[in-house]
Amino acid sequence: MHEFSICQALITQVEQIAISHGALKVQSVKLRIGSLSGVELPLLEHAYPFASAGTLVEGSTLEIERAPLKVNCEACGLESEVKANLLTCRMCGSCLIRVVSGEELTLMSVELITT
Repeated sequence: MHEFSICQALITQVEQIAISHGALKVQSVKLRIGSLSGVELPLLEHAYPFASAGTLVEGSTLEIERAPLKVNCEACGLESEVKANLLTCRMCGSCLIRVVSGEELTLMSVELITT
């Protein structure tokens, strides 16, 4: 379960942001996570309250936006959304694809309480 260590790293980053802005507390954290990121969302959501305990992030809301899995076909040029278990071009069937979205784990925003 590497989701706990991901949460710990996230909490560290969010706390640094909060401190640098003089925040008293963190209200919410928004992530964008792709299906090929290797992160199990239920485990991440479960680990979040434990990892944030005793920090400025404790009690904040974790919002997760799923990033669509998109590929660009190097054979025909089509960019399309695909399923994680079928990484081929939807138009020509080529396996010569480049993932353009779906591998990310991105901190999108942090809402802070400053007063």
